[in-house]
Formats: sequence, structure tokens, C-alpha cells
Amino acid sequence: MTPLSVNGKPMAVDAESDTPLLWVLRDFLELTGTKFGCGIAQCGACTVHVDGRPTRSCITPVGAVTGRRITTIEGIGLFRTGRVVQEAWVAENVPQCGYCQSGQIMSAVALLSSNKDPSDAQIDAAMAGNICRCATYLRIRAAIKRAAKALA
Repeated sequence: MTPLSVNGKPMAVDAESDTPLLWVLRDFLELTGTKFGCGIAQCGACTVHVDGRPTRSCITPVGAVTGRRITTIEGIGLFRTGRVVQEAWVAENVPQCGYCQSGQIMSAVALLSSNKDPSDAQIDAAMAGNICRCATYLRIRAAIKRAAKALA
């Protein structure tokens, strides 16, 4: 059994240590908000936080995260910054198809956790690894700016 801390709760899964964290979250723990996109850490759909840092779960073996804090989209609202970002996403009507949005939100929360007033260039740099096929990038930036104001 592999011990994990997911969304503030201790858990254990019977998975091989090289199993990607994405599949442990989705298949073992039934936390399906984290999405499979590309499988090579290029699109950002699978982004979760490990010890507060955005991490691509599709390439992260579960054995590498034992004893570390894992936060998924299902748990990000437990934190003030997460709640504020989610509220800004709704207010700015960011999602179109919605598939990439959990990864987008996780990256935005990580940005605002370390930079309370990011410039457009800093937002673009922090979000660059997250692909949105619906191209809602301007609404994503607006939501991040709205969240930054609310957090100030």
C-alpha cells in the first residue's frame, strides 16, 4: 500500500510505485477532476499541486509523492486563494468546453500563491504550459487579474 495525503486527507492505494499519479487519482481514488490530455506533460490538463507547486500528474510516479501534500481540483477550494480563483473563473465566464480548466485553475492558484499582483507577462509565463483548445486565454487572464484584486 502506498500512503498518500490528498486534499488534506490521509489515504492509501494499492498501486505500483511507477504508476502515474494521474491514474491513481482518477482510477484508484475516483477524483476525476484532473484530466488526461497528452500524457507527456505538455498540455497542463493533468496539473495538480504537490506541496503547493504545480505538477504534471501524468508523468509523476505515485512513488515520488509519498509523504507529500497532494491537492487536486476537488480540494483547491479548501484554500482561500483556490476559492477566489474559482469564483473569478465563474465571474469571467472562462470555461467553454471546460476540459482544460482544472489544470488552468491549478496553475493560476500556484501563480497567485507566489505573486499577489502579476503582470500580463507574468501571467502569460505562468500559464504558458496550459493549452486551451477553445482559446479562452484572454478570459483566463481576466479571471486571474480579478482574483488578484479580490485577494489584495
